[in-house]
Amino acid sequence: MDGGLGRIGTVGFVAAIIAALLYVVYSVYSDATAVGVSATAYLPFLLLFLALLIALGFEFVNGFHDTANAVATVIYTNAMPANVAVVWSGFFNFLGVLLSTGAVAFGIVSLLPVELILQVGSNAGFAMVFALLIAAILWNLATWWLGIPSSSSHTLIGSIIGVGVANALLHGKSGTSGVDWSKATEIGQALLLSPLIGFGMAALLFVAMRVLIRNHALYQEPRDGVPPPLWIRTLLIFTCTGVSFAHGSNDGQKGMGLIMLILIGTVPTAYALNRAVPARYTAEFHANSQAAIAALGARTSIAMTPVQARAQVTHYIADKAYEPSTLPALSALIGDVDRQVGAYGSLAQVPAAAVGNIRNDMYLASEAIKRIGKEKALHLPEPGMKALNSYKASLDAGTRFIPTWVKIAVAFALGLGTMVGWRRIVVTVGEKIGKTHLTYAQGASAELVAMATIFGADHLGLPVSTTHVLSSGVAGTMAANGSGLQMGTIRNLLVAWVLTLPVSILLAGGLYLLFAQIF
Repeated sequence: MDGGLGRIGTVGFVAAIIAALLYVVYSVYSDATAVGVSATAYLPFLLLFLALLIALGFEFVNGFHDTANAVATVIYTNAMPANVAVVWSGFFNFLGVLLSTGAVAFGIVSLLPVELILQVGSNAGFAMVFALLIAAILWNLATWWLGIPSSSSHTLIGSIIGVGVANALLHGKSGTSGVDWSKATEIGQALLLSPLIGFGMAALLFVAMRVLIRNHALYQEPRDGVPPPLWIRTLLIFTCTGVSFAHGSNDGQKGMGLIMLILIGTVPTAYALNRAVPARYTAEFHANSQAAIAALGARTSIAMTPVQARAQVTHYIADKAYEPSTLPALSALIGDVDRQVGAYGSLAQVPAAAVGNIRNDMYLASEAIKRIGKEKALHLPEPGMKALNSYKASLDAGTRFIPTWVKIAVAFALGLGTMVGWRRIVVTVGEKIGKTHLTYAQGASAELVAMATIFGADHLGLPVSTTHVLSSGVAGTMAANGSGLQMGTIRNLLVAWVLTLPVSILLAGGLYLLFAQIF
């Protein structure tokens, strides 16, 4: 693990970073030019590229902070040399990002205050993006420097909550009104349960292996430089690959969601609406709009103008307060969006001046339907809810998309980050959790459980911590083996776990208040 990239490796690494940044600049320029956007002022574009650089920096730090967990087991069991393992892991992180669905990306975005999302290109929008990203990077770097496995997901969510609370207080509201607490609770439960699942399931899997596979060598400390038996080596490499791919698929999406917010705010003409939807989209959107209005029809006797409807739906999402006027407002908003999309003929033909408003209206309608589905007192019939969900799917198809170049840029950042700075975390996972050396069976058990847990969370659209799942999995196998745990390390892990949320909340909230004054 003491070997570096070497001169050729360092040159190639720097060249890859420069190439990735140039690719980002070219992609933004190309997309903006294609829709007729030209720079009339340079400050917004400078802020855009600065924000993109910081967002990619977050993913880079995430790469060497979190992905180190994926390679710890193969390095400490001699399944792969360290320099090969980190390049291998970086490549599969890259693939994981490219093939991700985007569900986690927009799940993270929905945590942000609705008024900031609707005005993401404003001064407050830039303050929000810079505050939460810089806060997340600072805490990640601090825990990495101390060699403490900490969760980038945990940190980012804390930063988002901090910005939401600070924004609410800045506007004279209660701090609790600035966050979607139902979504935050859902994500918090995933972050809380995933390490417990990692500990318990890895311990059970390890015990099952001891009962079913009576190969004494699998449960002994690996000898220096001697690789494990071929089949266990193949399994360890497979699980390292799976965890790396799953980490890219899950964690890479967080950066993608924030990058899309930045792009929507600064170049809405190119990125606010999905201009690549198929030709049949407009007709299907109209049909789904009419079905949604019909599903709400019996409850929408109050007449509203589009302006009134927009204000009421925004109030409903921001304050989580259902009122008798909520459904009439949503029905009026759906009708107005349908009228606008129909008038222009397709999303591709929406003029620049109208793009931001239509996108915001579509976002409001989608978020309102999501929240209405959780209103138990409404008793909406199943066919009506099905019609609303079909309409929501049409809205999301028009607004929730991620260009290929964004995926490639994030994939590069995460993959390249994996190849540097990984040693501190690897040493902690491999040497400082248990009192004995990690065995082949322990490494395989922890990695298998981590891979399955992260893939499951990705399928559900929930962010989980690779760090927490894998390190708790290693701890579980150590406990099951009777190896004993190094309580100093466990205590540091728990302290980092407990402190991550409050520290990132305070850091991001403070930075947001500072940046709000600067911008």
